[in-house]
Amino acid sequence: MRYYLIVGEPSGDLHASNLMRALKEEDEEATFRYWGGDLMAAVGGTLVKHYKETAVMGVWDVLTHLGKIGRNFAACKKDILANRPDALILVDYPGFNLKMAEWAHEQGIKTLYYISPKVWASKEYRIKTMRIAIDRLYSIMPFEPEYFRSRDYDKVFYCGNPVVDAIGQRKHVGETTAEFVERNSLDSRPIVALLPGSRNAELKYNLPEMLRLAAEMPEYQFVIGGAPSFGESDYEKYIAGTTVKVLFGETYSLVSHAVAAVVTSGTATLETGLLGCPQIVMYLMWGGRFSDWVAHLFIKVPYISLVNLILGRESVSELFQNKYSYERLRTELRELCDHTSERRTKMIEDYKELRERVGEGAPSKTAAADMVSYLKKTI
Repeated sequence: MRYYLIVGEPSGDLHASNLMRALKEEDEEATFRYWGGDLMAAVGGTLVKHYKETAVMGVWDVLTHLGKIGRNFAACKKDILANRPDALILVDYPGFNLKMAEWAHEQGIKTLYYISPKVWASKEYRIKTMRIAIDRLYSIMPFEPEYFRSRDYDKVFYCGNPVVDAIGQRKHVGETTAEFVERNSLDSRPIVALLPGSRNAELKYNLPEMLRLAAEMPEYQFVIGGAPSFGESDYEKYIAGTTVKVLFGETYSLVSHAVAAVVTSGTATLETGLLGCPQIVMYLMWGGRFSDWVAHLFIKVPYISLVNLILGRESVSELFQNKYSYERLRTELRELCDHTSERRTKMIEDYKELRERVGEGAPSKTAAADMVSYLKKTI
């Protein structure tokens, strides 16, 4: 079958590339055409446009690039019609992909959505569009199928979280901490991992606070997990004059060997939990009390970290906007770095439950098998 995929960011490129490999195993005649990235290109098929040319994030970015978005949308529609795939596979990126799903449905193209939009967190009104336009929705959160069923949407298949695939395929599995330290020219102090996000605003508001810890806790070495969307120059203005290092392409290894981590909200919180590293989640943004008030108007979930959302309780501390204080961050980090603390022991126990709830199968293979089976029955 002919598959057309659309992703809009680095994580989508990673998860889509794993899905493509799995589809090739399930469907020997699979061919791919896509808007994606380098990882998808390594699998094969035709890369129509790289996500670096199309990525637009944040309200201001969207407003100032409406013309670019419109042109991309028109070009994508034209290319899909010219190649008429058996299925359109949309991967996350809901701002663009949900509109594409509506259009594809009108064209009679089978539309599969891999990595469901997080409408349970905000923009729940999008479910109306999803009911009509998406033929099969692939959920990656264990609580999502019941959430959607309770809102009269039952075309949902839970395939497990693709982060499990990514972690399972990580490099240097089994490497000792001493080997990791030597390979990356680190010193002998225990490591604290800093994961300040992948957007400029996240670095601006979160990284300076994280770096205060390095100055006050010299018995630890603080290491930043460099985001693939950034280069060394993006971090240099923050870490100049400090001993903090940035490692690119080493985030999973870094977290695996860290005694603790400070993480911004997002997929990184789940990755850190599945890798078994005690963590504190912090998230600061512009606007202070005002943005905190606005966030609570639109965010409809009790937690901002995926660990807590999946467990249904607060396991990891969430220092979000007005709940943040540097004193609390420093105190809780010291507690997590103490191997004898009850807080650290309890969090590691919670992570066992987290892994059970997420599942330890092969999500991309599970999703691919269902996709091929579904399409053979319906096209």
